[in-house]
This record gives sequence, C-alpha cells and structure tokens, in this order.
Amino acid sequence: MSDTPNVTPVPPAQPAPGTRAPLSAVDLVAFVCEIFAFGTLALWGFAMWPFPWNIVAGIAAPAAAIVLWALFVSPRAVFAVHPFVRAIVELLVYASATIAWWSMGNAWIGLAFGVVAVAAGLIAGRRRLS
Repeated sequence: MSDTPNVTPVPPAQPAPGTRAPLSAVDLVAFVCEIFAFGTLALWGFAMWPFPWNIVAGIAAPAAAIVLWALFVSPRAVFAVHPFVRAIVELLVYASATIAWWSMGNAWIGLAFGVVAVAAGLIAGRRRLS
C-alpha cells in the first residue's frame, strides 16, 4: 500500500463576497468599445439629422443604447438573461455604431470598430462563462 494520503484537488479561489475578480486588459478594451459606441451614436444623431431633429436623435440614440445595455448587458443588469441574449444585445449596440459610421461615410472606421468590438466582446464573454 501507498503511504501518500488521498488528496483531492482544490478548486480555484473565489473572490470574497461583495467583490469581483480583477479586471483584465480585455475587459478594459470591451469597456472602451462600449463607450465609443455610445459616443458614436451621439455623434451620428447630432451630425446627420437636420436642426430640430438632431437634438432629439443625438440624445435619444445613445440613451436607447445605454438603457438596453443597462437592462441586459451590464454587470448589475436589471434582467438576468441567458448569455446568448446578452451577447445579441451587445452585438446590436456594436452593429448600430458600425452602421452609424457607415452612414456618415466612414466605412473603414465602422469596419475597424466592428472587428475590434466583436472580438473584444467574444473574448470577454467567453471569460465570463468560464
């Protein structure tokens, strides 16, 4: 017989209650993409509409995206939804910002933002699930 005791593996340490795991570089890039998307929608609203409507669109477009993000995507979301629903809402915000850049005549900026935002969202989402 063996003299070594039967040792079970220890699971990774969980953060203390009320705290969260430290942020990584991917989390920061995803945050910057969200802020950039909200700013893009504001710029699109103020720049692409005629005078009386530019104020409405410049405030309403980012406000709608922020409300959607707060309801479904944020870390303290109002509705706890399946991760796929969360990803779809996040992609809708990113797609709307990409389309806004395209409609402003800057397709390359929209394409670059879309690629970076989707990649950051996918990597951050996979890290949240594991």
